[in-house]
Amino acid sequence: MATKIRLQRNGRKSYAFYSIVIADVRAPRDGKFIEKIGTYNPNTNPATVDLNFESALKWVMNGAQPTDTVRNILSREGVYMKKHLLGGVAKGAFGEAEAEAKFEAWKNNKQSGLAALKAKEEAEAKAEAKARLEAEKKVNEEIAKKVAEKKAAEAAAKVEAEAPATEEATPAEEAPVAEAAAE
Repeated sequence: MATKIRLQRNGRKSYAFYSIVIADVRAPRDGKFIEKIGTYNPNTNPATVDLNFESALKWVMNGAQPTDTVRNILSREGVYMKKHLLGGVAKGAFGEAEAEAKFEAWKNNKQSGLAALKAKEEAEAKAEAKARLEAEKKVNEEIAKKVAEKKAAEAAAKVEAEAPATEEATPAEEAPVAEAAAE
């Protein structure tokens, strides 16, 4: 019986969530399957993969053919690297312990690369947030400056409006005093 490692869709509309399953080649995408070996959630950043590594390796070694997406997932998780190393052990190129050491070194290298990438993304996010904060401060300073100018202009206009009223009132008051002094 020909088997395939494929994704089986779960989840609600517009929020797909997949199970990684072993199924007969003739079975429909969401139909019967032989074994569930993991899950794949593309909605998170980065995509979340929960995989039973030993079971996936067993099926790949037995000849199950993965779909393109599943092949990428298995490759990223190291199933194909382990298969390659076990092939070298079978041919006598190196021993089982050396193969395990190479796999652990590959895994650690991958983890450190992912950690460096995550640290870089966090640093970029912090720098972007700082730049946005500086831009916002600059805009707020400009707005405060305009508001201060407007208030100063309003105060000057108010003083000017009051000044002519007092000037007009002052000569009128002085006139009766001048007339009283003339009499």
